Amino acid sequence: MRDTPDSIRAAVIQRFACIATSPTEEKRFPVGPDSAKALGYDPSDIESLPRQATESFCGVGNPLGLGEVRAGETVMDLGSGAGMDSILAAHCVGPGGKVIGVDMTLEMIRKAQKNAESAGLQNVEFRLGDLERLPVEDGIIEVAISNGVLNLCPDKRKVLAEVFRALRPSGRLQMADILLDDNVTSEEVAAKGTWSD
Repeated sequence: MRDTPDSIRAAVIQRFACIATSPTEEKRFPVGPDSAKALGYDPSDIESLPRQATESFCGVGNPLGLGEVRAGETVMDLGSGAGMDSILAAHCVGPGGKVIGVDMTLEMIRKAQKNAESAGLQNVEFRLGDLERLPVEDGIIEVAISNGVLNLCPDKRKVLAEVFRALRPSGRLQMADILLDDNVTSEEVAAKGTWSD
């Protein structure tokens, strides 16, 4: 049976709800602060965050390392999860800037909100939403960041169209993600597992 966009979304939500509430139960994918450090985050930045902000980290790279996030900018974190990248970005933009994290998993949104409060941040907010229908106005974002999320989206073109709708004309997307090589066979793709793996 072929996956449908709705079944893919449901599987992704279920998987990441579990990572939000029980991160140590995740066995198929690296999760947590050690994974973040291995992916190139500054260890002192990771250690400075509340443990609950890093324990559910499940990114695949460091999108903040792809370009400078400056004071006063407005940043959108696509698939913000428990908020680690959003919190780090909030420190970069300072009190004159703003970070909007968007995630479709309610458990992650709740955890991210608590994490931002624990970090004492008032310049970051988290919105429940689908990346194919971003809950942000047109042209307000200077930097969009994404960490291992686009590969989980069934309609990548629609997501990218939404990102570019939200970006200012001079805005940019800093994205870390995983890709399949063109030479991977259908059988190898099937053996990789479900969308949320």
